[in-house]
Amino acid sequence: MNIVRPAAAGTLESSDALVTVEPAPQVKIAVSSPVQKQFGEAIKRAVRETLQELNVNGAAVTVQDRGALECTLRARVETAVRRAGEVG
Repeated sequence: MNIVRPAAAGTLESSDALVTVEPAPQVKIAVSSPVQKQFGEAIKRAVRETLQELNVNGAAVTVQDRGALECTLRARVETAVRRAGEVG
C-alpha cells in the first residue's frame, strides 16, 4: 500500500493513542509515551509489524501513546494507514 496523504486515527484520551501517518521514502517511527522506557520498543515493534502486514514500505508514523493496549495501537495504525493510502 502506498501512503499518498497525511491521516490520523485515535485520540489523546487515557488508554488510547493518536497515530499519524504521512508519506515518506522509508519507514520512520517516532513514539511519545509516558511509558517509553518500559514499552517504547514494544510499541515500535507493533507499529512495524502492522506496517509490514499492510505492505507499507514508506511512511512517517508518529505515535502519541497514552497507555494504549497493543490491540488498540495496532487498530489505530491500520486505520490511519488505510485513510492515508491507496492500494497499488
